[in-house]
Amino acid sequence: MDSFLPYLLLIIGLVLLVKGADLLVEGAGSIARRLKISDLVIGLTIVSFGTSAPELFVNVTASINGNTGIAIGNVLGSNIANILLILGISAVIYPLGVSRGTVWREIPFSLLAAVVLGIAANDRFFDGWIYSDISRSDGLIFLMFFAIFLYYSASISRNFAGDAQGMPMQQRRVPASLAMVAGGLVGLSAGGKLIVDGAIHIAVSMGMSEAVVGLTIVAVGTSLPELATSAMAAWRKNVEIAVGNVVGSNIFNIFFVLGVSSVIKPIPFHTGANLDIAMVILAGLILFVTMFTGKRRSLDRWEGALLMLLYAAYLGYLLLRG
Repeated sequence: MDSFLPYLLLIIGLVLLVKGADLLVEGAGSIARRLKISDLVIGLTIVSFGTSAPELFVNVTASINGNTGIAIGNVLGSNIANILLILGISAVIYPLGVSRGTVWREIPFSLLAAVVLGIAANDRFFDGWIYSDISRSDGLIFLMFFAIFLYYSASISRNFAGDAQGMPMQQRRVPASLAMVAGGLVGLSAGGKLIVDGAIHIAVSMGMSEAVVGLTIVAVGTSLPELATSAMAAWRKNVEIAVGNVVGSNIFNIFFVLGVSSVIKPIPFHTGANLDIAMVILAGLILFVTMFTGKRRSLDRWEGALLMLLYAAYLGYLLLRG
């Protein structure tokens, strides 16, 4: 019976994720329509924070317990999966057209986050130290960048109103919408936790290393809320929520999740992870370039399929490396 428990956790977690994503997108969309807040701002803030909760929980726990491979691998792997896997699947479901601001501000800001992480983590390379880590001071700098991101999100919410096109047809009262958002966040967080617990047990029993577990099983597991939310948003044609959720989550993961984790306890960094940081940067650059190929400012279905193929190749590399 115990051997089936991890698989049962995976199934229950998946059900919670799908239902939680449905509630979250429905509630967030209803709030955006009633309060005239754009889909993009909802995706960049409320939805991104909620779907990043599993990464935050896993990272804080891993940091306290000294599982540094899982802590940093989770964030790097999640950010790679967010762009290559989640946006790839979402674009295949429905082409993801985005605003000019997303192309020239949000996507570059997520790229900046990856570059800042690469600089902060490589003390050995830049300063000649014996070892490298993400220190408490680095974490505080990350949190300052995160504060700038929140200020920017608040400012754009005042500059343009939400578009009702593609939003939920049923108008709900604000308390009911907030209850749906809260219920969706609970379902997403609980579902992600159950899936990660079951997946880690399965992976460890197969003899995978901690770093590979962090970059693959844990990363994909904690990214399932983003997958469920963005895929559901794409299905409902709320494309700004689909894209804003992923871009916002990538910024949250580095500046907030790693920021909080390293402030609690500095995270040792092994230079081998630079390849994964480079992959995060490459994925962001590819996303930026796709905004100018095919239909302008849109991630088309064929581009989404290419992103998924690239992610499959990256997973193959990780398994060979592990």
